[in-house]
Amino acid sequence: MNVGRILVGFTVIAAAIAGAALWYTAERAFYIPVSFTPGQEIRLVSVATGQPEPIVVQGIDGVDADSSPIKFRACFTTPMSLATLTETYQVYPAAEPLIAPSNFPCFDAEAIGTALETGEAVAFLSEPEIHKGVDRVVAVFPDGRAFAWQQLNDAYKD
Repeated sequence: MNVGRILVGFTVIAAAIAGAALWYTAERAFYIPVSFTPGQEIRLVSVATGQPEPIVVQGIDGVDADSSPIKFRACFTTPMSLATLTETYQVYPAAEPLIAPSNFPCFDAEAIGTALETGEAVAFLSEPEIHKGVDRVVAVFPDGRAFAWQQLNDAYKD
């Protein structure tokens, strides 16, 4: 009877440790702040040239991880209007914001996704094939709030 309790207790403790380790690796480990220096700024693909061009941004904050090409997230504002952006840069119709780690609260993927579905926000192609099979996408709201992430493109979707 005591051996059974010890085994159950050991199993519960081992599961709790494994769960904590899994949570830590998914939410905290590997993520590092991103510095947006010249050459690494937020860019959008021009309708005219088909090439990414830097855009004006303010108050940018971002995280990324080397462990996966789709862990990049950024929050910022832009003074550019949606009318100017949609006339100048390529819209990205298949935008699907990915959930950010809990310690990066400015990026609310659910709210961004809903805004994209309702037409409140517009998504733009930022960097095609930033990694093999991965595009960087930027969603912009009418008030200038903007969010960037990386998602799988058609190369890896069925």
